[in-house]
Amino acid sequence: MPPLGRAGFGGANLGNLFTAMSDEEATAVLEAAWDAGIRYFDTAPHYGLGLAERRLGAFLTSKPRDEFVVSTKVGRRLVHSPETSDELDDEGGFVVPADVRRVWDPSAGGVRSSLDESLERLGLDRVDVLFLHDPDEYDDMEASVASAVPALVALREEGLVRAVGIGSKSVPAHLAGVRTGDLDLLMVAGRYTLLEQPAAPELIPECRERGIGIVVAGAFNSGLLATSTPGPGARYEYGDAPAEVVEKAQRLAMVCGKFGVELPAAALQFPLREPVIRSVVLGATEPAHIEQNVARIAEQIPEALWEQLAAEGFLP
Repeated sequence: MPPLGRAGFGGANLGNLFTAMSDEEATAVLEAAWDAGIRYFDTAPHYGLGLAERRLGAFLTSKPRDEFVVSTKVGRRLVHSPETSDELDDEGGFVVPADVRRVWDPSAGGVRSSLDESLERLGLDRVDVLFLHDPDEYDDMEASVASAVPALVALREEGLVRAVGIGSKSVPAHLAGVRTGDLDLLMVAGRYTLLEQPAAPELIPECRERGIGIVVAGAFNSGLLATSTPGPGARYEYGDAPAEVVEKAQRLAMVCGKFGVELPAAALQFPLREPVIRSVVLGATEPAHIEQNVARIAEQIPEALWEQLAAEGFLP
């Protein structure tokens, strides 16, 4: 599998997360990512009830298959739901018709069927990485991991995918997966960021020991760290940020500012300082966001900033 690259593309916005975009706008964002050198693209059936996968697949059809890496996810299958087709997908927060619905299914048959359906939407004969999506949201997280991981491994052994793992914002879910001894890569969402590092005490060391890589998603904590002036109304965990969380982000921004560094640049570069982190995936609703964030990842940040953030207790 080719290297993921320091910056990857996170595809949730292609599914009209919170805000609708046209096919043309989606293509423009993807073109900006490609032009910026991004070759790793992440998606999921969950994103826009399949819309994100279809848009990504339509874009990649003109690109040489060996020049890009794609990850998608299993665990939520999409089934026809004509009775809700005149409604919007309020459950997922995607501005799309709810003409299909999500069904939780970590079984071996469900994992295989989900991959087959994703390949059809993507128009690809394979994906490179397959993640079990949000096992923490099942009624029994441990059982879902125990069921799905062997199914993922079987697909890898058959050569249908190159790497398998878990994509989640739950550290316990990641630890359950890591301790099966069978995973290659994790997608850790929002749990190893400049704002908070609950993955640091156990998960990061276990990944180092086992040789498991990590892709960081949600480096901005749903948008809170995406500006150098975080304030009321900012998003955190896909909702409104609590006052104490906003206040912590403001203190982070003040420390960064003393070193002439924008908070978003520090937020994107912090995870990449850890050797097991393979990539940070970036979402975007317009091309300028991609260009700006790729430039932020390349900025020079003084070592003294990280030392000061650790001294003030922001970093482990």
